[in-house]
Amino acid sequence: MSRKFFGTFFLTDICRVKINSTESSYNLVLKVKDYFQLMKFTLSFTVVFTCVLCYLIAPNIIEYNWFYITLLFVAGLMITGSANAINQAVEKDTDALMRRTAKRPVAAGRMSVNEAYAFAAVTGITGILLMYIFFNPASALLSAFSIFLYAFIYTPLKKRSSIAVLVGAFPGALPCLIGWVAATGLISPFKTFSVDGINYSNAAGWVLFAIQFLWQFPHFWAIAWLAFNDYAKAGFKLLPSNEGPTRFTALQSVLYAIAMVPVGMLPYYLHITGFVSLWIVLAANIFLLIQCVRLLIELNATAARRVMFSSYIYLPIVFLSLLADKV
Repeated sequence: MSRKFFGTFFLTDICRVKINSTESSYNLVLKVKDYFQLMKFTLSFTVVFTCVLCYLIAPNIIEYNWFYITLLFVAGLMITGSANAINQAVEKDTDALMRRTAKRPVAAGRMSVNEAYAFAAVTGITGILLMYIFFNPASALLSAFSIFLYAFIYTPLKKRSSIAVLVGAFPGALPCLIGWVAATGLISPFKTFSVDGINYSNAAGWVLFAIQFLWQFPHFWAIAWLAFNDYAKAGFKLLPSNEGPTRFTALQSVLYAIAMVPVGMLPYYLHITGFVSLWIVLAANIFLLIQCVRLLIELNATAARRVMFSSYIYLPIVFLSLLADKV
């Protein structure tokens, strides 16, 4: 009888340990998932993807060193994730008002503001140090500036003025320049560098920055058009017109899409990429412009959704074609 009692007790103890272990594992998974949400992993991944592509497009990156590519990717995720974490800590109350963002960890109360700030500090400092140690001080400086601009200038400005979109476009495009500077070590567009006896203008890095800078306006305004009521409820002023989705907003998207056409041709004329990518980028720009013109004509959510989806595929097509056709 005593053997049966001790056997039952022992099995119960094992089951209890297994249950506790399962609960701990489950809680760990949920915590990791929250951190991924805090850094807006999908968005951060897309941003860092363009950063890495711009690094590889630089003429002095002749062979792919996967160690440095991986380091740049990790550092980029940490830097972008840090800015996004601060953004969510600051906007926890407004995030709670919007259906699209109400389930974010800080807004939903699953994570404290202090924990979000601690995460942002650790990831931000680590990312900047990685850029400084393994790449160069210039890229680390730009990385720190991008966090500051996004988290402390753009984020509070969103409730005050629609100019926030213009301000936010700078940190949104800086990853392209950071990737380029990580390769060249140069920030100034007026400097040149030599690779195998050929001189290149560092202005090409700023052209890549300009491509992504201009792209953000039709892209973001299409999203703001579709989510206008949600944004208005939270007090965000993100469309050019205070009256909401109007012809003026659509016209602004068209104007920026027009500006993207000549800018997209500059990598070819700066001898960074070849003739094939020139035509691919031109076709991508014209396609996006057509969608913006259709929005101007139709002024409805369907047309705005077409602009949004067109802009999603625009960046990978453009930057991958520039890389594939690199001179």
